[in-house]
Amino acid sequence: MIGIPADRRMLGAHPFHAVGEKYILAVIEAAGGLPLLIPALGDRLDADQLLAQVDGILFTGSPSNVEPHRYAGEASTPGTDHDPERDATTLPLIPRAVEAGVPVFGICRGFQEMNVAFGGTLWQKVQEQSGKLDHREDKAQPLDVQYGPAHEVELLDGGVLRAIAGAARVKVNSLHSQGVRDLAPGLAVEARAPDGLVEAFRVAKAPHFALAVQWHPEWQVMSNSFSRALFAAFGAASAERAQVR
Repeated sequence: MIGIPADRRMLGAHPFHAVGEKYILAVIEAAGGLPLLIPALGDRLDADQLLAQVDGILFTGSPSNVEPHRYAGEASTPGTDHDPERDATTLPLIPRAVEAGVPVFGICRGFQEMNVAFGGTLWQKVQEQSGKLDHREDKAQPLDVQYGPAHEVELLDGGVLRAIAGAARVKVNSLHSQGVRDLAPGLAVEARAPDGLVEAFRVAKAPHFALAVQWHPEWQVMSNSFSRALFAAFGAASAERAQVR
């Protein structure tokens, strides 16, 4: 049972709790799990009850950005998409899940959430920082181009990703504007982009799988051996918890 926290989106006049289908399918097909969608209800959600029921949690990407007041950042540019209900749900949940021994996997926004949840900060616009690449996708291109390989990342020696990939470098997609500014205490770098930007990390002292990546391995996951292996490792850790639970 793998929980997936939802975005809170307005469809017309009504709020909905939504998760991208690509993440749901990646949990089923590549992680071998049963997805459980978690509504973005903040403190109205009983976290203890939730953590007692799930065997893993996937923190997904999203069009929205973490609100900058969550990490003492500068005010957002007007028109920036935010989701305060998701922030209120995921940010307290992440450290509690890790402490409880629940395997966690963060992707893109989920990667940024994990850094903020443990006390890190973010660049809101990486492309405006001196020496940094433009990590955004070209939204005028077809999805297959947007999610196509964009740049290599270096997988650090001794890391979880290096062991999964069996290589020092892999090529990944890149569809983000926010990025890690200051890495939170207790997080260990797993991968860096050519410009030095942190692209993946793990929670160093987590008792089980606790990893996050800036790219999108869920995209066409079954056709990419590294992405498939990454989800399989998360699924194996979740299955191990299920047996113990």
